[in-house]
Amino acid sequence: MSGARLSLASLAHVPAPVRRPGYDVAAAQVGVVHLGVGAFHRAHQAVYLDDILGRGHAGWAVAGASLRSPDTSDALDPQDGLYTLVTRSGEGDRLRVIGSLRRLLVAPREPQALLAAMTEPAVRIVTLTVTEKGYCHDPAAGTLDEGHPDIRADLADPERPVSAPGFLVEALRRRRAAGIAPFTVLCCDNLPANGRTVARVVARLAALREADLGRFVEDEVAFPSTMVDRIVPATTDTVRALVADGLGMEDAWPVSAEPFSQWVVEDHFPLGRPPLEEVGVELVPDVAPYEHMKLRLLNGAHSTMAYLGALAGYAHIADVMAAPAFARLVERLQDEEITPTLHLPAGVDVGAYKRALRERFRNPALKHRTWQIAMDGSQKLPQRLVAPARDRLAAGAPIPLLAFAIAGWMRYVTGRDEHGTPIEVRDPLAGRLRALADAAGPDADRLTPALLSVREVFGDDLPADPRFAGPVRAALGRILAGGVAASVAETVAG
Repeated sequence: MSGARLSLASLAHVPAPVRRPGYDVAAAQVGVVHLGVGAFHRAHQAVYLDDILGRGHAGWAVAGASLRSPDTSDALDPQDGLYTLVTRSGEGDRLRVIGSLRRLLVAPREPQALLAAMTEPAVRIVTLTVTEKGYCHDPAAGTLDEGHPDIRADLADPERPVSAPGFLVEALRRRRAAGIAPFTVLCCDNLPANGRTVARVVARLAALREADLGRFVEDEVAFPSTMVDRIVPATTDTVRALVADGLGMEDAWPVSAEPFSQWVVEDHFPLGRPPLEEVGVELVPDVAPYEHMKLRLLNGAHSTMAYLGALAGYAHIADVMAAPAFARLVERLQDEEITPTLHLPAGVDVGAYKRALRERFRNPALKHRTWQIAMDGSQKLPQRLVAPARDRLAAGAPIPLLAFAIAGWMRYVTGRDEHGTPIEVRDPLAGRLRALADAAGPDADRLTPALLSVREVFGDDLPADPRFAGPVRAALGRILAGGVAASVAETVAG
């Protein structure tokens, strides 16, 4: 089918061994609205729901909404929402067409259509992957940032929201006014205690609109916490070409991922839920132990490799892990300073989990870019690296490796690599971070306190604690004086 494009009309022509949906895609009914329909959702939650639809549960298809860019909708609308998932490993690539995404919306273009979709009685769950910054919250405190421009806009014109919390509050208000029970809000982002954090943010925004609405959200809306885990790199032209060759037709926006996938969910869904347990989702009473284990051991190691690896010239995580000193840094960081901060789930073999993580990091086919992981560090560091450091200090334990990782972030956000080449620092606080770094200069004694003053990352306690500030300053001094590669080797040899 030369020149053809993936769609419902061409689906029957997708060749074996590409896996196709085993159900009538056009007949699937929307039961979930998803905010933030990016690559991670399409490689994770949408795949689980595709499996559920394939088991005959036709009422759990997805209406996906982009809160900013129309790119996903523009790419997938002509394909009837279909796209290809490429599972990549050293053993080869496996292709699968996903059909669970039945409707695509672009919030800035059609906010009322999105609100109408969220108000449909058949929609019982609203899921989110809007990244940490999408919740308009203070990462250090876990509360609503009431001065955030999007929150101010939502309070000024609440019936035309722009933020994820704004859409949730207005949709819940409309459901309440119409006598429709509230949907369950299921956050799938890497926030600490993500359900409770989002509950605080949404309830506060609702209360700022109307006290009774705030109480309604607090009393009547369920916010189960979740933990999600799958490495999903940005889609490249190489992946697009691979998919076109495998399908014999074009797919404008496939996604790629590693073979591993995990979803742990607190089982609290007042309006009901799909049979998640049938497709491998772990339903638990408390997700916190799983969340801490993943956020710190996987995401904390990822951030460490992203900043230090990018500065050292490594483009991909697998490249970082191929460098013996960097791999040793990851192992020691996980074993010596992060693992002691964990309250492990019953029956979990943490040693086996860490070994599996390191193998996942080494996956040569994945091409997970250090630059991609480095984005939005001011939103990620509080839970990935700062929280375990705080726990270590509370236990009277040292933090030389965590301090070194945090110093790597400080060096990265100065905006220039070791050759003086500009780094594109993608972060909500990028301008402020760069101004602080420029004013301080490449001097650890000045740069460390300047960046520690960013309370959204470090809070009010750590900058004043010499047990934290001292090791970070010393580590940053080594990086600035000797370069990243030499300082990594020196750190792991110590």
